[in-house]
Amino acid sequence: MIAIRSRPELDLIRRSGEILAACFEKIEEVLGPGVETRELDRVAEDFIRSRGAMPAFKGYQGYPASICASVNEQVVHGIPGARKLVVGDIVGIDIGVVRDCYYSDAARTYPIGEVSEEARRLMRVTKEALDLGIDEARDGKHLSDVSHAIQTHAESNGFSVVRTLVGHGIGRQMHEDPQIPNFGLPGRGPVLAQGMVLAIEPMVNEGTGDVLTLKDKWTFVTVDGKLSAHFEDTVVVTTEGPAIMTR
Repeated sequence: MIAIRSRPELDLIRRSGEILAACFEKIEEVLGPGVETRELDRVAEDFIRSRGAMPAFKGYQGYPASICASVNEQVVHGIPGARKLVVGDIVGIDIGVVRDCYYSDAARTYPIGEVSEEARRLMRVTKEALDLGIDEARDGKHLSDVSHAIQTHAESNGFSVVRTLVGHGIGRQMHEDPQIPNFGLPGRGPVLAQGMVLAIEPMVNEGTGDVLTLKDKWTFVTVDGKLSAHFEDTVVVTTEGPAIMTR
């Protein structure tokens, strides 16, 4: 069942999302070559707590960190550690915030210094796919219209969407109904309605869309070792169109 959130609930989600958006700005201040991913995790956790919120990922089903930092072929759920970012890397940063019992979730992929033209194109197309998916999150549209927009844009540019990982509803819990695949035919599935809150998150690969999990049981990587990019926002369906809570 997909929850319909009241105006007071949406206000709380918006406040959580504002903290999350500001957290990305704080991370961007320190992001660069030579920085260990665990330093990004420390900066994010300190900032989130300083704003009276909690990092939603830390301890979630045993996850050991406050953010996910996924480098190059890592798709999602990369655990921050001693790895130093180097020029040419791309890194996906995924952050969740919970404030007053309401959640927000978002991700951005960043270049570290000069990166290849293909890496830049992958990031650009993935961000565009997110924006196109968000534009379909409208009252009266079908959930699969979001999925179809993402898939069409990624594949028309020669990339692959990850099919085994999905976006999700969000609100009182980090993961709620519905699941939101990044592929599918249009006009299928639930009809979207005002007050639904969706975490839309295309994961787009340079090569095959197939992924596998590392021994840490968290980190997903591309099976062919090629690059992956990840963008995500928390979005509310309204009668006037989608409202993004995490920008």
